[in-house]
Amino acid sequence: MKCYNCGCALSEKDFCTGCGADVVQYKKVMYLSNQYYNEGLEKAQVRDLSGAVACLKQSLKLNKNHTNARNLLGLVYFEMGEAVAALTEWVISKSYQSEKNIADDYITKVQSNPSGLEDMNVSVKKYNQALSYCQQDSLDMATIQLRKVVLTNPKLIPARQLLALLYIRSEEWTKAKKELDACKRIDNGNVLTNRYLKEVDSMLGFEESKNAGKRKTQETAIWSKSGNDIVIQPNNPRDAGAWNVFLNILIGLVIGLAIGWFLLAPIRVNSERAGMDDELTSLREQLNVKTTAVDELTQQISLLTTDKEVLENKLEDYESSTGLIAAHTSLMQAQIEYNKGSAADKMKIAEYLDQVDLDFIENVASEEYITLYEGLKQAVGSSVATSFYDSGYEAYRNQDYETAIERLNKAVDYDPNNAEALYALANAYRENKDYVQARKIYVQVIELFPETEKAIKAQGYIAEIDAMGS
Repeated sequence: MKCYNCGCALSEKDFCTGCGADVVQYKKVMYLSNQYYNEGLEKAQVRDLSGAVACLKQSLKLNKNHTNARNLLGLVYFEMGEAVAALTEWVISKSYQSEKNIADDYITKVQSNPSGLEDMNVSVKKYNQALSYCQQDSLDMATIQLRKVVLTNPKLIPARQLLALLYIRSEEWTKAKKELDACKRIDNGNVLTNRYLKEVDSMLGFEESKNAGKRKTQETAIWSKSGNDIVIQPNNPRDAGAWNVFLNILIGLVIGLAIGWFLLAPIRVNSERAGMDDELTSLREQLNVKTTAVDELTQQISLLTTDKEVLENKLEDYESSTGLIAAHTSLMQAQIEYNKGSAADKMKIAEYLDQVDLDFIENVASEEYITLYEGLKQAVGSSVATSFYDSGYEAYRNQDYETAIERLNKAVDYDPNNAEALYALANAYRENKDYVQARKIYVQVIELFPETEKAIKAQGYIAEIDAMGS
């Protein structure tokens, strides 16, 4: 562990032997960060990926320089099918530790498989399309699209969860359970997965219970009918004599039953009516049970609809994944080129940085990502600005004002304090008859470089522009 102030190795003492700084609280914070990292590692080993992400984020919150935690977080994201988030963490890790960092191997492995990266990109596009279908209530199309996503990127948990939701909506409980079980095998700690799985299991249990107790066995004697007589044949035959005696008794019994039929018929009718009433009562009870079940299902559908909306909102970040992959890849290439040191091509770094649309990803880009971007831009700014100024001014002299404006803008972007570039840019706008933009840039020249020759000339040009407007 090194001192936060001077970088000296810390001893067991409560102060830094190098600069004398109090490191008691600092050691506690570092210890707590390592503890969260170890917990995240344990959770990742038992495939509680959601829990691992939470622990690792907490570890990095306490110590953003913890490269082991950041690299592990990238691995967890990649295992969950979130390649963009994984690349982000590895690139940031490289910015904190450029040498002997295993993130190099991870990035190289991803770069060496462009088809796999393209598959992930395609799966994200299809997932976004599925979300659009859901919003348009085209659930069949959404289901088809999500099946394709799962085939292309089987570890993308949000896609499987949304597919399970659609199966739940159509009451295809078995298919929903299959998708949720797959989610659980990837991340057994996902709260949303466990919640959906609980609902599906309860519905599958209800369906199974309806079929219970329908099979009964009958095994007594053998019944047969001969004419108008009912014959009971025992399973074990007796001797002929005993059978003749039994047969005589049976004939008398049959005659008695024939006489009693007319006497007992009303009673039998009433008994049948009572049986029908019992059956009707049973049917009513079953109807009540089914009505209750329907009400419960309606409530569950309402809850699932809410969950679906939450899931859609949660996964809106994926809608810009195509641009994110390109942005992260460009920043990664810029960092790799910068790490070459004196051999680095600064214009090449600038080309990579120009491919990063910061406005497009600012809502999802982390603070570390923006810091890395700005740091690289500042590191090459002066040299790149000079190059863009030279080419831009040459275009201005050749009266190619469109090209001049483009290159001079880049020069100012990389070095806002370059007075020559800013003044030339204003002149280029003026010569191109874009007087609004020209006046705006002239005002900047006056504000940034007051009482200079360029500021005085800028005031004169502003007066001319204002005179044309009046």
